[in-house]
Amino acid sequence: MSLPLISTSFPGLTSHFFHLCFWKVRLWLLSTSIGVLFCLNPFLRVLFSTELWQLNRTWVFVGHGTAPLQPQTMLLDEGHGRIYVGAKNTLFSLSLDQVNTHHREIQWASTESQIEECLMKGREKSECANYIKVLQQYNQTHLQVCGTGAFNPICVLVRVGHTGQVSPKDRFRVCVFVCVHTLGGELYIGLYTDYWENDGAFCRLNNQTYTRTERDDRQQLNEPTFVGSAVIPDNDDRDDDKVYFFFTERETDAEGGNKAVYTRVGRVCANDQGGQRMLVNRWSSFLKTRLICSVAGPNGIDTHFDELEDVFVLKNKDGKNPEIFGLFSTTSVVFKGYAVCVYHMDEIRAAFNGPFAYRERPEHHWTAYEDRVPYPRPGSCASKVNGGGFSSSKEFPDEVLRFVRSHPVMYRPVLPQHRRPVLLQTEPGRRKLTQIAVDRVQAQDGHYHVLYIGTDDSVVLKVITIYNKDTDTMEEVLLEELQVFKVAAPIREIIISPKRQQLYVGSEVGVAQVRLHQCDLYGSECADCCLARDPYCAWDGLTCTRYYPAGVYTKSRRFRRQDVRHGNAVQLCNGLQIDAEERLVYGVESNSTLLECVPRSLQAKVLWFLQKAGEKHEVNDERVLLTSHGLLFLRVRSSDAGMYVCQTVEHGYVHTLLRISLHVLRGERVESAIHRANDGEGEKAVVPCLSSTGPPPVSSISPRALGPASVQGPHSRLWYKEFLQLIGYGDAQRVEEYCERVWCSDKKRKKTKRKYAPPSGEKRGKGRREENSHRVPRHTVDT
Repeated sequence: MSLPLISTSFPGLTSHFFHLCFWKVRLWLLSTSIGVLFCLNPFLRVLFSTELWQLNRTWVFVGHGTAPLQPQTMLLDEGHGRIYVGAKNTLFSLSLDQVNTHHREIQWASTESQIEECLMKGREKSECANYIKVLQQYNQTHLQVCGTGAFNPICVLVRVGHTGQVSPKDRFRVCVFVCVHTLGGELYIGLYTDYWENDGAFCRLNNQTYTRTERDDRQQLNEPTFVGSAVIPDNDDRDDDKVYFFFTERETDAEGGNKAVYTRVGRVCANDQGGQRMLVNRWSSFLKTRLICSVAGPNGIDTHFDELEDVFVLKNKDGKNPEIFGLFSTTSVVFKGYAVCVYHMDEIRAAFNGPFAYRERPEHHWTAYEDRVPYPRPGSCASKVNGGGFSSSKEFPDEVLRFVRSHPVMYRPVLPQHRRPVLLQTEPGRRKLTQIAVDRVQAQDGHYHVLYIGTDDSVVLKVITIYNKDTDTMEEVLLEELQVFKVAAPIREIIISPKRQQLYVGSEVGVAQVRLHQCDLYGSECADCCLARDPYCAWDGLTCTRYYPAGVYTKSRRFRRQDVRHGNAVQLCNGLQIDAEERLVYGVESNSTLLECVPRSLQAKVLWFLQKAGEKHEVNDERVLLTSHGLLFLRVRSSDAGMYVCQTVEHGYVHTLLRISLHVLRGERVESAIHRANDGEGEKAVVPCLSSTGPPPVSSISPRALGPASVQGPHSRLWYKEFLQLIGYGDAQRVEEYCERVWCSDKKRKKTKRKYAPPSGEKRGKGRREENSHRVPRHTVDT
């Protein structure tokens, strides 16, 4: 059944019901949609109000019991189909298919003696738990797991696929784990070695050796905060492999005090054994340089993003030239913002192969070192690529070791790709960005990086960035805002499984699993799919579905339409537009009337046209306001009646959304109908249900009555039917059933049904009518 939309504000029944309640419902819906699945954002194209878990797109593991899960680290194991989660006192093994089913766990708490010792040293009881901070693949059958152990850390080996007691492998000094990588069973880790966290070091730990940066040497490390690390080979010679680590530290001024915060990339040789007489058990190859992430400003003064929040190493097939994605924030107390910069390995290698930095005194500026550099070049590895003259760093001349200890800083910084960030967030008061992960996706017009950025309120932003070489500009396209947890909490870990097309997200609330894409959400038309510009999705001729590159077998080989770079729906979707929806709206003369038309895309421009006598012209009248909900007539006239066309324009694509036929009723006829209803005795009107105050949930919204007290009486039902006949709708019984279904709460509906229950012979027929009333056609307005 189709119902016409009545929009009016004249005093009386229709003013109260069809106007006031209409706006209350719409405003309430808008307020509740914010933060459910996608948050309103000026760059976001489509706003959805359906939660992820209702779309069967996410699963969440929250552990067991009432205490929060508090994940500390996560490790993906595609081979065994598991994801391992190091948490407080527990190691979890979750299924990659669905994280909240078939989990396993190993309890690993601090011992009573460890806790007692920790408390005696002045720590809080919560700090004395065993927080599992390190999860690394040791080999095909075992994991290397390290926990804080009440500030008495220990590493153990855990056999994959089995549960039980952990078996200690090696205990080492008190430290706080921050950044970890393993190579051949050796653990490369950024840590603080003393109890009060004053001595920051980058170390390699194994059963035989313990190699670290110099103690109390502020030239090497000064109050470092370690963020991430990776083993990246330069060539096919494994003896020349380097371990890169990313951190922030403070620069010292002339008086030895701390000043600016810098982001650094450091490097050591993986086979570095230290020196024989000097730098014993110390790195003989430690070098570092600055990572720049800045925006050019007026007068040549750049705005720098110096605080590294997270780093992601996107590896390629050979592993030699990964792309480094850094998530940065500002350190200024005046200006707050975030940026993502991308670095190529050739730029990083060029900086380490360039001149060393030098300053004669602490109060002097850094300059390029121009004197003789000893051989072999300080910072190089003992390998065949470097001449093969040394089989170990212990054979390096003392001159080389003295030079690398006194010149650990490189002169040239590393600049990002395109010399600017690929993404910026500089709006004051915005959410904080915490984590980043990147997926390389092949689309029809090239490869794209899909950035997944975690926030401090349980949201993951799904973004692509497009560089225009001709204009030297960067375009940011925010595809989705994924609210992965119902409770707001900072995102602490993001892992992508390209094989399963899943995202695994960790916060103190738990671990969430989210599908990387759900293309059908973008819409049911070719233009909606193309304008979304999601590299995962394409129009296949029938629906918006997953895009598969050429050569990948799929059941459906229909033609595919996709244009991520430009979103050119004009060219791709010409002639494929679905017929526009048609509506019938009644307004009352000299009163306000709304023609509702809300586009799916927040980036689309809405245009209104009036068709009369075969002519079409754009609506332009001071009595008419173009609102976000549609066209609002402040005082509608009889001459305003006609066919109104709502169109949107986005990336040059013109889409006709609605054709609304506006009929204007004469105010005298409506008022006459109301006055005839005023002859009643003021009793309550026989209506489906009564309203409550304030904006209740949609399922329980009901009008205060179908009219004011003066209209309510034994004749009000006659008035109700007469009014419907006035607008050309004669079946009052069908309308009443429809209104009852839309506006009444379940409790009031049951009460109304009992009060107005039909005779037993009519129950079955009425039931069929109610069932059919739920099948609302496309052109029906469901308010």
